[in-house]
Amino acid sequence: MSSRVPEWRSTGTLAALQELLDVAGSAPEAVARRAGISTSEVHSMRLLSQSPMGPVELARHLGVTSAASSGVVDRLVAHGHAERRPHPADGRRTVVVVTEQGRAAVIGWLLPMFQALAALDQSLSEVERAVVERYLTGAVEALRSLL
Repeated sequence: MSSRVPEWRSTGTLAALQELLDVAGSAPEAVARRAGISTSEVHSMRLLSQSPMGPVELARHLGVTSAASSGVVDRLVAHGHAERRPHPADGRRTVVVVTEQGRAAVIGWLLPMFQALAALDQSLSEVERAVVERYLTGAVEALRSLL
C-alpha cells in the first residue's frame, strides 16, 4: 500500500480501524443467527428503529426489490417485531413501525455491545474522547468519499 500511497504507513490505529470495519461487517450475520432471523431483517430493524418507512423505501435502503422487502416485512410482522400502519398523509400507503416487542428484542440482541462500548467510553478522559471522536469522524468522512 505504501508504494501506491506515499503518505500511508501501517500503524496500530489503522490496523485497529481495519479490524473494527471487519468485525462490524460480520456483526449483522452473528446477530441474525442468535436472533433466529435473516440479516435483511436485522438491517431492516436497524433502519426502522431510526424511522418508520414504507416497504418500497425500505427496499431502496436495503438494495432489494420491493417484493423482497415485502417478504422481510411479512416476517418481521409474523415475529411481532414490526407492524404495518396506514401512512399518516396518504391512506393508500402503509408504513412499517417497530413494535415495543421489536424494540426490546433489538436492545436485547445488542445489549452486550452497548454495555461494553459505554464502559469503554467512560474509561476515556475528555481529552482522549475528543481525539477518538476526531479520528472516527475523519474515518467516516474517508469512507463516505467512496459513496
